[in-house]
Amino acid sequence: MNVTELTALLALASIALFVIGLKRLSRVRTARSGNALMAAGMLLAVLITLLEIGLVDYRWIIGGLALGAAIGVAIVVRAQATQMPEIVARFNGFGGAASALVALSLFWLEVVQTPSQATAASVLGGTAGTTLVLSVLIGSATLSGSILAELKLRGTLSGSPRIPGRTAVMGALLLAGLALGAVAVFGVEGAGLAAALVVGLVLASLLAGVVLVLPIGGADMPVVISLLNSLSGLAAAAAGFALTNQLLIIAGTIVGAAGLILTQIMCVAMNRSLVNVIAGSFGEGGDVEHGEYGHVVAADPESAAMVLEAAGSVIIVPGYGLAAARAQNAAHDLAKALIARGTEVRFAIHPVAGRMPGHMNVVLAEAEVPYELLFEMDVINAEFSSTDVAIVVGANDVVNPAANDTPGSPIAGMPILEVEHARQVFVIKRSLSPGYAGIKNELFERDHTAMLYGDAKQVLTELAAELQSAG
Repeated sequence: MNVTELTALLALASIALFVIGLKRLSRVRTARSGNALMAAGMLLAVLITLLEIGLVDYRWIIGGLALGAAIGVAIVVRAQATQMPEIVARFNGFGGAASALVALSLFWLEVVQTPSQATAASVLGGTAGTTLVLSVLIGSATLSGSILAELKLRGTLSGSPRIPGRTAVMGALLLAGLALGAVAVFGVEGAGLAAALVVGLVLASLLAGVVLVLPIGGADMPVVISLLNSLSGLAAAAAGFALTNQLLIIAGTIVGAAGLILTQIMCVAMNRSLVNVIAGSFGEGGDVEHGEYGHVVAADPESAAMVLEAAGSVIIVPGYGLAAARAQNAAHDLAKALIARGTEVRFAIHPVAGRMPGHMNVVLAEAEVPYELLFEMDVINAEFSSTDVAIVVGANDVVNPAANDTPGSPIAGMPILEVEHARQVFVIKRSLSPGYAGIKNELFERDHTAMLYGDAKQVLTELAAELQSAG
């Protein structure tokens, strides 16, 4: 077997690892092994690329791998599960930046450092020149958009400021970037002017990413993160075309397609179109005053524990409030206390609960909640009507009956977890403040609903203690 055949075989193995790993990511039970398979596929792809290149200075390669690995380990080891959305946004930005830098380095090496009187397209080729521009455009926009997404998720940047004529501004920036790139590659001879035009392309692309993400609110971050993930993959695929690297094209296309599919899933879960999400109009109705609630009953952990003692089945519904309070371990402790009493316990997972796709799965996995206790919305909704108690922890819009009962509501038609059908509902929340949609939650006024006001971690801990002391 010669080097070419070995490279082709290893490339096929790398692609297979990507596909199998991606498939295993679709289920909570197999997600960790899927992630490991995809990481192995990526490592194999790097080795194949080095093998194809042949003679290179491996000191730079090894140094870059060591530095990148150290940064990645430092970020992940220090992170809490509640910070995963910010980290995913950051990694999306890194991916876009890497693709843009690869394309820029190709331009620098082939055009700037080897000046001639020919156009860049003559040096690189028309296809390579076009995809180089696209990689820089998409990668740079992904970088700036991801930075803003992380700042919003961390709370460093609050609000969703409106940009007058935003669609026209973003369109103008993208067209300007494409025009600058096209002229740099096809329209000018000489490295100096071409390099200046490429700098303009980078700046226009960075501004386009800012205009894209800045007006979008926190409720739409799961969709935004999925979209940015897709863009980072498309930027990589474009870089692959510029480099004529088939493996990079395939890997980038897989990431881009998976991100688009996930974006569509998130939009369906919110009953909104991607265009509506990008418009950033969700939740413009403003906050709802507490006084607008007519009939709300409050309870305390002791009385709630007495109800739980007699319950044969309990469904726990986690939301972002659980993650923010870092109450996942307390929720697991309550579940274990109930199970010890012979109670059937399940966790109901809404696709967009939290700040990124699968956020609740990640948070509960950190607390080592068994996979068999986690149920997706489509499966668990039919079970609420035969459930004794539903406990909502920090969720709001994803359990609001207005989605089904109020046609004019901002969340009308959005698939929700139908906790209202449980015989008794407890809602753990700090106050009656609205969710991201800016409307009151009709569930709070139902006769069989009781509010447990307070920090989610503290309330769950008290409930577990009450059950354990009851024996």
